[in-house]
Amino acid sequence: MTREQKNQAITELTDLIKANKVMYLADTSSLDAEATHKLRKECFNKKIQMKVVKNTLLQKAMERVEEVDYSPIYAALKGNTALMFSDTGNLPARLIKDFRKGQKGVERPILKGAYVEESIYVGDNMLDTLCNIKSKNELLGDVIALLQSPAKNVISALQSGKHTIAGLVKTLQEKNN
Repeated sequence: MTREQKNQAITELTDLIKANKVMYLADTSSLDAEATHKLRKECFNKKIQMKVVKNTLLQKAMERVEEVDYSPIYAALKGNTALMFSDTGNLPARLIKDFRKGQKGVERPILKGAYVEESIYVGDNMLDTLCNIKSKNELLGDVIALLQSPAKNVISALQSGKHTIAGLVKTLQEKNN
């Protein structure tokens, strides 16, 4: 690669990193061609952008991003590195976990690190933590469900009460006749 090509690649990576709030770094080495194709296909189906990059170029691109300090991730930049970009914070983690279940005897891809909504996670042991992070839509759904719960209880009580009141009025009316 010439110096110009490297600078262009670093600039493209920097733009990608700045444009995404969710970035995962994974080790996909030792996956055969069929498994790699399957992983890329699953990423495409879940709208996760996957890109294999050189570690030195990635580190230089991360250093160019002034808004975020990616230095904790630098130690993980060894070996094969695949970047995964997504709009949902937990989607790549769930994809990695599900993909591992489908592979027999292969614990790949390995999570090297992740940047999710201003937080940095380093190491494969953080995979379960990242899977449990709720997306914005899931949090909104939880809040709406919590807000609807008291209203549903009041409506339910009123509906069951109307039958009780109607029965009481009918009984009183029959006694008076």
